[in-house]
Amino acid sequence: MAYNLLKGKKGIIFGALDENSIAWKTAERVHEEGGTFVLTNAPIAMRMGQIKELASKTNSEIIPADATNEEDLQNLVTQAMEILGGKLDFVLHSIGMSVNVRKGRAYTDEKYDFTAKGWDVSALSFHKVMQSLYKSDAMNQWGSIVALTYMAAQRTFPDYNDMADNKAYLESVARSFGYFFGKEKKVRVNTISQSPTPTTAGQGVKGFDGFISYAEKMSPLGNASAADCADYTVSLFSDLTKKVTMQNLFHDGGFSNTGVSQEVIDAFTK
Repeated sequence: MAYNLLKGKKGIIFGALDENSIAWKTAERVHEEGGTFVLTNAPIAMRMGQIKELASKTNSEIIPADATNEEDLQNLVTQAMEILGGKLDFVLHSIGMSVNVRKGRAYTDEKYDFTAKGWDVSALSFHKVMQSLYKSDAMNQWGSIVALTYMAAQRTFPDYNDMADNKAYLESVARSFGYFFGKEKKVRVNTISQSPTPTTAGQGVKGFDGFISYAEKMSPLGNASAADCADYTVSLFSDLTKKVTMQNLFHDGGFSNTGVSQEVIDAFTK
């Protein structure tokens, strides 16, 4: 059901790869709620995914951009405002990648060139995106910037590897830049700490099926799906959350506040 929550609002959505991705689901929901946007992803990711299908479905244009490249980001922001006819109201940062994970390197055996690349793509890119928006004065007052994170930023999940460090940095950037964006531009910056979700990127983490199964057993409401996350993101883009900023918002069915569930106890006492 659509409520026209984003009617007249304009923005940029980073990271839509295929129909399993949260960014893809969010783009569909933003479109249903009356928002317009440009889609962007790194050129290599665009070749791997089906972003053109999403663009056609949502009447959106695509602007390729490497989120680690300041020149690309400046071009993206400038073009987006030209295409959409003015300043932006929302931005979704849905980007994450660990070369160490892809290459099977353990956390205790990182290759630091890989670590630096993953940090740049997954975390520093969020600062670069916001700095580009900030310097261009590209956001309307009461606009909303959201990035996706995971609870490994606060708790240890051994196979999540250096992505946990990246997410911790990402959340810190949201708080720090959120202060300046709020104080000077009246723009909100938040992160959503989502349940483990079977996206293309998520499934690359060793033991990911175990993550999902365990979280499902622990969460009183069960895991939040990609579609659920899209709904939550829409609420943060809307005017209904104008005073919510600098928050890391858990969207995980209650997992983050559950010490242990009866299902997990039963599994260990059979």
